[in-house]
Amino acid sequence: MAHTPQEWKDIAIQLRADSIRCTTTAGSGHPTSSMSAADLMAVLLADYLHYDFDDPHNLRNDRLIFSKGHAAPLLYSLYKAAGAITDQELLTLRKFGSRIEGHPTPILPWVDVATGSLGQGLPTGVGMAYSGKYFDKLDFKVWVLLGDSEMAEGSIYEAFELGGHYKLNNLVAIIDMNRLGQRGPTMIEWHSEIYAARARAFGWHAIEIDGQDVNAVNAAYAEAGTITDKPVCIVAKTKKGAGVSFLADHDGWHGKALPPADAEKALAELGNPSCKIICKPNAPRPGTPASLGTPGTFTPPAYELGAKVATREAYGDALKALGAAKPNVIVLDGEVSNSTFADKFKNAYPERFIECFIAEQQLVSAAVGLQALDKIPFSSTFAAFFSRAFDQIRMAAISQANIRLVGSHAGVSIGEDGASQMALEDIAMMRAVHGSTVLYPSCATTTGHLTAQMASQKGISYMRTTREKLPVLYGPNESFPIGGSKTLRSSANDAVALIGAGITLHESLKAHDILKAEGITVRVIDLYSVKPIDTATLEKAAKECKGNLIVVEDHWVEGGLGDAVHEVFGKPSGEHPNVIRVGVKKMPTSGTPADMLSAAGIDAPHIVAAVKALIG
Repeated sequence: MAHTPQEWKDIAIQLRADSIRCTTTAGSGHPTSSMSAADLMAVLLADYLHYDFDDPHNLRNDRLIFSKGHAAPLLYSLYKAAGAITDQELLTLRKFGSRIEGHPTPILPWVDVATGSLGQGLPTGVGMAYSGKYFDKLDFKVWVLLGDSEMAEGSIYEAFELGGHYKLNNLVAIIDMNRLGQRGPTMIEWHSEIYAARARAFGWHAIEIDGQDVNAVNAAYAEAGTITDKPVCIVAKTKKGAGVSFLADHDGWHGKALPPADAEKALAELGNPSCKIICKPNAPRPGTPASLGTPGTFTPPAYELGAKVATREAYGDALKALGAAKPNVIVLDGEVSNSTFADKFKNAYPERFIECFIAEQQLVSAAVGLQALDKIPFSSTFAAFFSRAFDQIRMAAISQANIRLVGSHAGVSIGEDGASQMALEDIAMMRAVHGSTVLYPSCATTTGHLTAQMASQKGISYMRTTREKLPVLYGPNESFPIGGSKTLRSSANDAVALIGAGITLHESLKAHDILKAEGITVRVIDLYSVKPIDTATLEKAAKECKGNLIVVEDHWVEGGLGDAVHEVFGKPSGEHPNVIRVGVKKMPTSGTPADMLSAAGIDAPHIVAAVKALIG
């Protein structure tokens, strides 16, 4: 049964009051940014949100994302109004050990994705809405509350573009246009017609309203429910600090909790509400998630020993095999699937492939949204371009998301394309992500096995693939546990251990043969798992190879394989081997792969020279 306008207003008053109360108790937070959207959330909670707070992972639930994550006090106040948390817990906002953090994280079961870094909620919502419409085929909606300041973020327009392209009619963006940002007016202030025109240009249905008029809010939500062929953008004119005269549209209050005296004055102006309203949302809409297929057994692709196969192509082979085994594997690509070889999956399972075009922030965010709805997403593009989406990647870690990222065309060995296309920072970048897994196969066989393991790996997993075709080193019965390595050459008299991955492993094998012909024996280790790293094998190599380790990598010397190995021996006590880092030190240009490896000093002749220099 629909609520009355007065009931909506009463809920909105409580949301404002609770936002003030919890931030004043905390001594920090964003009450005024929360107060502006209180009417929008009151009507949504009371009459339009379909959600079971006792079953937050029910796929039939609507999804509510606070892209303006600093308005967390409003979100938590909404949870309290829904009966999900107590008043006592609400007042633990920002306290150490509390689930009620400064910005929303999935430590709360009703938060699907962490927000707080602006521009992330709508792109993630696109992934959720895509899953609901095309995979689950359920009638749930994805509601995203946006701040007007974050409308300057490019990632928002990537989301507008993709949401419109795929006609995600189950996606509703609500812009809380309160005019004031952190340090003053926003770029567009209250010109709602500009936001609306932009949304329409991207194929969205736009509605402009007074966001403090609950009847107008109700009418907008009702209209959104009638739109069946495109996503909806509601541009709501509001006032920051709405409901309290000395806060409403007054600059200088952003991110400031009210002192107790001002809080008391504000609550009095709101009518000193009892803050005891409980308003349960509507139950999830009926329906059964569609099946994506029947699970099977993964059979890794097999390759002939010595055959030359690029690891990027082996990734495509493995994806196709994985698609047959796991029907909830979804592959996303950044308009380079014919180079990443994700098109092998696309050709086999086009209904489970999402083209994200050249929009890497959206590419990662969509994966985060998909995994929140029980999908297994793989996102691939050129490794260099993941740097555009590093904020999305680090926020995915805060979201406790399980996503798989695969970057091709890594290092100077890509050759003629030049420095702009050469990922030389990616290992350092991905190693720095909390809880990440970083993999770097040197062989097609290894790639297949690691791709399969990524499907069940927790957290952010990243695999670096190589453009050049490389000899297959291993047979199909080999195993490649994450955290392991392979020792390919060894003897009792090794003077040095050469440690490589990708193309530098093959250069190290060539160097081994040259040195052996000269009577110098060296060990060669395939460090296919960069993080976690095989500490035991490295320590054994250091002990047995006279403390001499040379790490060769097609990456800047900072932050890559060399640093990963060095950290193994970075203990305050114990023996410290010589860890020599041979990597890229000069800005590369264009040339053949052989030219570029030589110029960077990471080809076999330079490795030989490094060994001789180390052992004198």
